[in-house]
Amino acid sequence: MAWKDYNSEEDEEKISRINSAGLTNITLENLWRECYAAMTKGDLITWNRKLDAIWIVLGGDCKENDQDDKEINRMDLEIYGAGSLNNKRIGFSKESPKAPLKIATQYLWLKKKSLFLKRLQNKQGKGTAYVSEDEDDID
Repeated sequence: MAWKDYNSEEDEEKISRINSAGLTNITLENLWRECYAAMTKGDLITWNRKLDAIWIVLGGDCKENDQDDKEINRMDLEIYGAGSLNNKRIGFSKESPKAPLKIATQYLWLKKKSLFLKRLQNKQGKGTAYVSEDEDDID
């Protein structure tokens, strides 16, 4: 049996046997599921990390320093500007009377980041809703 060199110039058009779009949607669905679980547990660190992973998937289709790139960076600065991320479970202590405000601020920004990414996913046609940018809505 002869081995075929798939890197040769002679090869005709190559078609992937794996549907990349399908794998991307599965990856995003799994990350969103993990996000929701972390959100409901008050695990801000995991929630943010999962959102960052979603951004990596979606941000790959954005240009560096475009509006979406700038917006995600602005949100991250707001989240970290409130202090280092901690879990909601840190509770209230005499040493950190501002902890509840910090956590609430970070929680609100994480919700905004989540909605931004979900809307970006939809805008890119990788989500549950897709709006065509052309007039006739025919794709």
